[in-house]
Amino acid sequence: MDWHAWHDTYDSPGSWLGRRLALVQERVRLALDEAPPGPLTAVSLCAGQGRDLIDVLVGHPRRDDVRARLVELDERNVAAARAAVAGLPGVEVVAGDASWSDRYVGLVPADLVLICGILGNVTDADVERLLDHCTRLCRTGGTVVWTRSRHIEPDLVPQVCAWLEERGFERVWVSDPELGFGVGAHRFGGEPRPLLPGEQMFEFVGYDVLR
Repeated sequence: MDWHAWHDTYDSPGSWLGRRLALVQERVRLALDEAPPGPLTAVSLCAGQGRDLIDVLVGHPRRDDVRARLVELDERNVAAARAAVAGLPGVEVVAGDASWSDRYVGLVPADLVLICGILGNVTDADVERLLDHCTRLCRTGGTVVWTRSRHIEPDLVPQVCAWLEERGFERVWVSDPELGFGVGAHRFGGEPRPLLPGEQMFEFVGYDVLR
């Protein structure tokens, strides 16, 4: 899979990726709007070109409050994200494997955790494993924004919600099933567990391989 070319679909009018992006950005914007005053931290796993967060921060009144780390493996996407963060000194784009816990040391537990574009590209067991690690990545009162395709059978969106809620996350919002893709936001009500170094939180397989 060419994950750089994959991003081109975002720019196609009416594309499902474009519609999904708009919903993700809406949830990110609301999470920032509702966050308490003061400094905020955010992490984005498998961040791609960073559109989920960067496009929101550029015009958001909390932009200067946010320290964020975007982790992405594809060097071309990293370059695009770094170009996009010009003027956002609080945002760093890290080139590397986003699955390893070490990438997030010093910035978690975070106010905002983005796991968009991952859950459909890993095994179901790794979906649960990553969601379990969200209790280490997200602070009390923080928000996890996630996505998962509904075209993969069986539809795992209800189970994603259940796994998060079993771990102390409260459902804030989940997109309409008729859309064909899932976007969700869950707020963490528990106490974050310590982030353990050297842990692989998931293995990115790719939906093309999984199918």
